[in-house]
Amino acid sequence: MCGLPLISDPNVIVGMDKPDDSGVYKLSEDIALVQTVDFITPIVDDPFIFGQIAAANSLSDVYAMGGKPITAMNIVCFPAKTMEINILKEILRGGMDKLVEAGVALLGGHSVDDNELKYGLSVTGTIHPQRVLTRGGAKAGDLLVLTKPIGVGILNTALKGGVLDAETALVAVKNMIRLNKEASELAQFIGANGCTDITGFGLLGHTCEMALQSGVGIKIDVSSVPVLPGVNEFAKKGVFPGGAHSNRDFRINMVEKGSTPDWLLTVLFDPQTSGGLLISAAPTRAREILSQLLNRGHQGAAIIGEVGGEPKEKIILN
Repeated sequence: MCGLPLISDPNVIVGMDKPDDSGVYKLSEDIALVQTVDFITPIVDDPFIFGQIAAANSLSDVYAMGGKPITAMNIVCFPAKTMEINILKEILRGGMDKLVEAGVALLGGHSVDDNELKYGLSVTGTIHPQRVLTRGGAKAGDLLVLTKPIGVGILNTALKGGVLDAETALVAVKNMIRLNKEASELAQFIGANGCTDITGFGLLGHTCEMALQSGVGIKIDVSSVPVLPGVNEFAKKGVFPGGAHSNRDFRINMVEKGSTPDWLLTVLFDPQTSGGLLISAAPTRAREILSQLLNRGHQGAAIIGEVGGEPKEKIILN
């Protein structure tokens, strides 16, 4: 990271040498800490909902490692001179709502006066040292389960442009505030080989990271990728956040797009806020994870592709 020297420590299971969704530090033969920090700027006007989204987004990195979040601390940047304190109270109330749902204890936090509002959490979780899920664990023959539909970035862009209807906006919000808790627990209980969450780099960006760190190739069945309502229609009109284009430019050299149209390719790079998990598991286990997710109301979940041996570090779209 930025050329910083690495500090050697035999208890670091996941650290800066192979960055993942969270860091993992071994405390004993039976327990390790999973640690992460994340904060975002508002993507909705309602402060309570913004707090919920930011908290769910922060918790997700622990879930992506297969960990159980146990404590959290608030991180707040707030323009105290120009914004009413009640707004901050609602943001923190929204964050607490998700922490209660996750069974996480809030221990405190830190705030600074800033011209730009930001909110998030540092989160600490636990995991058995031998059960850590990483994006480098995918194996040839695995199927890939995506636990939430994509397209949040596009819908948020449409919302900011005043062209998104209230019903579709609500669907996007429900997608973002849904915790990845059940999906993570199922990945652990049923048995996954690898996992990551889909956030700022978009589905294909994070899939590329999985392919690179696992040393595998990945095939994505584009028609199986779940997409939120209205996303494709906006995409065909060119409604994209800037991050979708920068994500595409950064990783397009790894992608063989086949007959995928350009607008849909960019949808697959759409940056997500509090997106779902991408779980890599042996076929029987992947199908069981999906079945359990659907039975528990995760109707946007789907098997979207498979892991192959060759060509390594390439994403092939079918």
